[in-house]
Amino acid sequence: MRDTIRFLKAGEIIELQNVGPTETLLDYLRLTRRETGTKEGCGEGDCGACTVAIGRMINGKLVYQPVNSCILLLGMIDGAELVTVEDLAQDDRLHPVQTAMVELHGSQCGFCTPGFIMTLFTLYHAADVEKSRKTVTEWLAGNLCRCTGYRPIVDAALKACFRATDDAFSWRANETKERLQFLADSRDIFIGDDTGFFSAPSTLDGLAALYGQHKDATLIAGGTDVGLWITKHLRELPKMIWLGRIEGLDRVEESASGVLIGATATYAATENAVTQISVDLGELWKRIGSKQVRASGTVGGNIANGSPIGDTPPALIALGATLELQSSEGSRALPLEDFYLEYGRQDRKQGEFVTGLFVPRLSSNQAFRCYKISKRFDQDISSVMGAFRFTIEDGVIVASRIAYGGMAGTPMRAAGAEKSLAGATLDDPSSWGTAMQALLSDFDPLTDMRASSDYRMETARALLAKSLMEISGTAPEDIRVLARREADNDRAA
Repeated sequence: MRDTIRFLKAGEIIELQNVGPTETLLDYLRLTRRETGTKEGCGEGDCGACTVAIGRMINGKLVYQPVNSCILLLGMIDGAELVTVEDLAQDDRLHPVQTAMVELHGSQCGFCTPGFIMTLFTLYHAADVEKSRKTVTEWLAGNLCRCTGYRPIVDAALKACFRATDDAFSWRANETKERLQFLADSRDIFIGDDTGFFSAPSTLDGLAALYGQHKDATLIAGGTDVGLWITKHLRELPKMIWLGRIEGLDRVEESASGVLIGATATYAATENAVTQISVDLGELWKRIGSKQVRASGTVGGNIANGSPIGDTPPALIALGATLELQSSEGSRALPLEDFYLEYGRQDRKQGEFVTGLFVPRLSSNQAFRCYKISKRFDQDISSVMGAFRFTIEDGVIVASRIAYGGMAGTPMRAAGAEKSLAGATLDDPSSWGTAMQALLSDFDPLTDMRASSDYRMETARALLAKSLMEISGTAPEDIRVLARREADNDRAA
């Protein structure tokens, strides 16, 4: 057992003993270390002003990823290297990214600039990325600037980031790897007492035992949701159990039949694997939050929190995913759709936690489509999320799995529409009409700040029609805005 957290900063190992269960990394930097280059903006992981870089060993390589320090708990950087904007310049020599931002006038008021710098620092150190404006804008989708405009920032990124690394971090990379390997012990962390603590077990058995003793504790994986409970809801969460140190819980195992995703595997770590299942699924992953959110946020966390507007559950339900749960009493598996009972309530017993899920691959006679509808393309919550898997034989739909998010108190299947599509033919759109009508009985969506009930219903019906049109042979550029834009760009080239 260890009663401290340890991490690397500026080449030195830092060990902290008094770490509060809900103390954020941003508060530690600004209030304790007085390093105020990292800014506090939205406090919910949307604006990027608080971005810092976290370095970890991933598959034997030192990888730097951007994270939002406002919603990341201090204890969650145990075993990592922490890089802030204060660490970049060496001997009065600016980092190449900083130099490019200065030379190309990438800053005006400067409030957002440190966050941009830190995200671009991670792009500077990224491997195997294509040099393009699209790459840069995807990387910067989680950083907002209200006065400079993005063109000079993108220009600075193009100038600085796509070349051989030449900074203090690349010079001492081998030393950093050795120190991170030294920090990677297998001891459980427990800071506090039975009334309040930050804990990080290193094994599933240790987690089961601790959670069994403290069933009122909060489990946290990536913190992109729970962090907002702290910063926005101001909830008192005296007992915090971080799952990030449990060996094997972050597994991503691909097989001929599907992909096994551990509960702490991040969106970033699973993106390639889910793209192999479906290109649509990969595109959905890219629209979940930002680089910062996807580097921290986990698929398992999105599922376990059970939000009716979560993006991943409808898609995974349509694919027929199976959920794994465990407690001190044993483990069990169930279809993902059966996990959601009603708003805010899941089929999870006291002391039970999600350990992972299995996502099956499509068979040769199955087609899958999913669509996220939101007011903003990037960094937005869905108004409606629709996912569709059709099993087809000789042009006839013999089975369907249709799931929506944002249409009910939980992510759920459209049972009536599924039944009505049985026997429908792809070359006869009139055979789809009963399924469109059945959606009216499958759901009674609510009206809220994101969309009205009528809008949600009309959109849900349109998405079902869109999916059927696509698998019937309609070109994506005829019904998808982005596909049309890409097709126009290809023709112009």
